[in-house]
Amino acid sequence: MYFRSLTVAALGLALLAGGAQAQPAKAPAAPAIPDLDAVPPQMPFNVPYGPPVTLEQAKRVIAGAEAEMKKRGWPEMCAVVDSGANLVAFEREDGGQLASIAIAEHKARFAALFRRESLLAENAVQKFHWNYFMTLDGAIASRGGIPLVEKGKLIGAVGCSGGTGSQDEVIAKAGVAALNKK
Repeated sequence: MYFRSLTVAALGLALLAGGAQAQPAKAPAAPAIPDLDAVPPQMPFNVPYGPPVTLEQAKRVIAGAEAEMKKRGWPEMCAVVDSGANLVAFEREDGGQLASIAIAEHKARFAALFRRESLLAENAVQKFHWNYFMTLDGAIASRGGIPLVEKGKLIGAVGCSGGTGSQDEVIAKAGVAALNKK
């Protein structure tokens, strides 16, 4: 009996000593939860609506997104909507997943209607666990939807889908950059 107690005690000490040498890495700090009671001095995301994106402008966005897709070899879908969230132009790359057709349109519509990037919705759900956000009509918590702003006014939005969220975002940003190039 005495021997068994010593064995258990020695095993426990060995485990404790081993644990002291191999400390787990510190977990990354959780993102700071925004103060929902704070009253900002200005309305956030209050970009005024402007005239709807023209077909010519939408084609420039699509061309910029398509060039980035081809450069990277990513078969994506790209949708451009006007300031009222109506589809203006769409690009479907060969080999892209078919579900991404609707997802790209959804991201673009979100960005136009909510006047913000869909990345913010992704962060609300993924980082802050505001899952109620997904109950809003038209919400999508996936990056890749970006408003199109010209002269300080929202004229439409672009939405891309087919890869990871970060890939979709890269393609959408290339489309936005093409619009802003003159």
